[in-house]
Amino acid sequence: MRREYPTQPIVGVGALVLQEDKLLLVKRGAEPSKGRWSIPGGVLELGERVRDAVVREVKEECNLDIEIAMDRPSDVVDNITMDEKGVKYHFVLLQFLARPRGGVLTPYDDVLDARWVPLEDVEKYDLTRSFLEFFKKHREELREFSSCR
Repeated sequence: MRREYPTQPIVGVGALVLQEDKLLLVKRGAEPSKGRWSIPGGVLELGERVRDAVVREVKEECNLDIEIAMDRPSDVVDNITMDEKGVKYHFVLLQFLARPRGGVLTPYDDVLDARWVPLEDVEKYDLTRSFLEFFKKHREELREFSSCR
């Protein structure tokens, strides 16, 4: 299925990986939003379970092993981009809270950079539109979760 000008919505996943009071951010190396910061994630593969996709994407993009902290998504985000031709991108993103379990943070795959960012500094980054909206909505939940460790 093509990502640009798709014929139907595409299911994606995102990992809100928290370590102490820091959130894992990645600088996107591919469209949409190439060069902007977000959380690790990607598209669900055919036959793959959602939670397995979250774990796989973090490993592929950041070389980290994670554990999903809550069985349910913390939110579902509609990410739709329109242009003069119609729907350019349409993703339905399931965001999961997670904790690191091992590995060495190393940007891989289509990630230009990856780093642990203190929660109070996240909005200083050039974030994707959809992640900025998500972060503003869930900032306090993320702080509470990170302090419960």
